Amino acid sequence: MKYLGLDLGTKTIGLAVSDKTGLIATSYNVLHHNNNPESCLDELKFIIKTLNIEALVLGLPKNMNNTLGLRAEETLKFKNFLEKELRLPIYLEDERLTTKSAESLLLEGDTSRKKRKKIIDKVAATIILQSFLDRRRK
Repeated sequence: MKYLGLDLGTKTIGLAVSDKTGLIATSYNVLHHNNNPESCLDELKFIIKTLNIEALVLGLPKNMNNTLGLRAEETLKFKNFLEKELRLPIYLEDERLTTKSAESLLLEGDTSRKKRKKIIDKVAATIILQSFLDRRRK
């Protein structure tokens, strides 16, 4: 099964895609929405069709104490919107600390601040998707 991973931010959506065996996640793209993620629907539909995506994995930003805050509520609203519009399975994956992990990976790779800013969301999406794939395999 081929998955598309999504990291929903306030201005962007980071994307990652799995291989068709559902084992390996790869960074894909960043969509810009400026606080209106629904505006990316046509782009998402095009990507889903082009890449033959069968399911989505959406990062759920839980608080460190495992509660759901405002960002998690926005993510759940976006999930409901996507379910109605896309009619694909959408799985939620805990995304606590993924952006921090992505930042650390990029710093280890000596990525410049300017480039980090452009790609951090898709790297975070890759971490979210790979976590889901690894957990699913076990």
